[in-house]
Amino acid sequence: MAAAAAVVAESLAGYRARAARAVLEQVVLPGEELLLPEQEDGEGPGGTGERPLRLNAGARSRGRVVCGPGLRRCGDRLLVTKCGRLRHKEPGSGSGGGVYWVDSQQKRYVPVKGDHVIGIVTAKSGDIFKVDVGGSEPASLSYLAFEGATKRNRPNVQVGDLIYGQFVVANKDMEPEMVCIDSCGRACGMGVIGQDGLLFKVTLGLIRRLLAPDCEILQEVGKLYPLEIVFGMNGRIWVKAKTIQQTLILANILEACEHMTADQRKQIFSRLAES
Repeated sequence: MAAAAAVVAESLAGYRARAARAVLEQVVLPGEELLLPEQEDGEGPGGTGERPLRLNAGARSRGRVVCGPGLRRCGDRLLVTKCGRLRHKEPGSGSGGGVYWVDSQQKRYVPVKGDHVIGIVTAKSGDIFKVDVGGSEPASLSYLAFEGATKRNRPNVQVGDLIYGQFVVANKDMEPEMVCIDSCGRACGMGVIGQDGLLFKVTLGLIRRLLAPDCEILQEVGKLYPLEIVFGMNGRIWVKAKTIQQTLILANILEACEHMTADQRKQIFSRLAES
């Protein structure tokens, strides 16, 4: 029995230790430990040794490695926490390292520090607002976390209002905390969203796709109607056009774009432009 358990443990350990370059654009599973080729192998520049991916920059590492969604730092190792495709983005300097993340399709949002999200004010508790961001628990928002807010000049925030802000505290052991100002104390577009408009929810993968710098969907949508639009990394989109009909059309297009090809999108946009 003990020998069988040892064989199983050995096989699982070998399964988790996989080379990151070998599984790029492939599916990874939770619990796997990522491996990278040595930057400077002791055998010389042609060495092919591998080691576990270390996040702390040592004397022998040339580039800095940043872990994104789906990856978690455990000491100096990098473990996979979500099932999905492993992605990698090279740094601009080309000196190695870069950003690694797991691209997965999920609807439930897990708060991440620095993410800009759209929340709904659900309650007032003293000087703190409780904001629903679609996570496992509501986030807290202080009335002083607005541009120009003081004890005498409080922001006009009511229950049911939509809030666009960012997380400053987000981890599994503490309640998430939001603010509506940047590090300089300015709003930069954050705060209470207008009363008009339509709020709807999409998958997190579509949000990341729409926020990509080279996203063609937004360029095509912007040519149809004048609009105001706000994206939240928690899968919420707020959109407003001149009329209710245009607003509903834009919302339906954005929801359907996730499952359409480029040719199908062009056909739909051409029909709407003609009408």
